[in-house]
Amino acid sequence: MATAKKSTAKSAPAKKPAAKKPAEEKPAAKKPAAKKPAPKKSTAKKSSAGAAKPKYLTDEKWLAARRASLEGEIESRRNIITAATADITQLMLDRDAGDTQFDDESGEGDPMVVELDQLRSQILSSRAAIEEAEEAIERLADGTYGICKVSGDFIQKERLEAIPEATVCPEYKTQMF
Repeated sequence: MATAKKSTAKSAPAKKPAAKKPAEEKPAAKKPAAKKPAPKKSTAKKSSAGAAKPKYLTDEKWLAARRASLEGEIESRRNIITAATADITQLMLDRDAGDTQFDDESGEGDPMVVELDQLRSQILSSRAAIEEAEEAIERLADGTYGICKVSGDFIQKERLEAIPEATVCPEYKTQMF
């Protein structure tokens, strides 16, 4: 009879079933992570794009110069309105009631009508300029001066020096028309 050969290969030990935890035990609570110190808040304001406010927009002397420029523009435009209103009044007073013509040569081509239209245009554009300057002064007061209304980026210093009432960067100004 043949003898059985012993296997030299080791067999894997039998796996023991995992011990069950008693129902009362709860998993160990995690330790709270060490608190990191809160990041220091910068005193510089940021645009919606997230960049720190440029130094020129925090320079009180520079901002005061922009404000003075805007106030000067308002005063100048008010003077234009006053002068144009006086000119319109004078034109109307100088005109005789018999000066009205009802032929083909009168009407829109009449020199007085053209002058009245020019004076009215000066008044309207001056009122619009005053409104823009007053809005810029409000932006100076509330801290939003120099921020582009389209992109939220900061308007370049040179642009604000040339056009203190600017509300958009040059690349967006050309797209507005």
